[in-house]
Amino acid sequence: MDDDLEARIRSGKALHESMGDFHVVAWEPETRSVRAAFTVRREYCHTNGTIAQGGFVTAWLDAAMANAVRHDTDQAFGVVSLEIKVSFLERVGPGQGTVRGRVVRRGKRVAFLEGELFNAEGRLAAQASSTGMLVPSVDS
Repeated sequence: MDDDLEARIRSGKALHESMGDFHVVAWEPETRSVRAAFTVRREYCHTNGTIAQGGFVTAWLDAAMANAVRHDTDQAFGVVSLEIKVSFLERVGPGQGTVRGRVVRRGKRVAFLEGELFNAEGRLAAQASSTGMLVPSVDS
């Protein structure tokens, strides 16, 4: 493995690139939530490249909720999902998507989280709730 790839993996950049350049655009401390954006690429889609596969939708929601935990703890903790429930409400096709992840409640070891994903048309397309175990952040 080359050094650049290793550094990109350790920093999380490689993962975010592979998720359609997923990136946090805002942290809202008053609601304990992050807003993030990403690109739904056709290669993430089935039905002739028109509908995003549900695993990608789930990953974008999960990433937003995990980033909410990181921001809520000043980067001291990440989160490992113990369970996640996703409701698919609308079609998510190619284009720009946005997602919101929120910390509902955080204890010493467990966090309860919620997420909402909006498709390129701006319609609420999926909702998630998750329970996660807090894990100390690891320096790269």
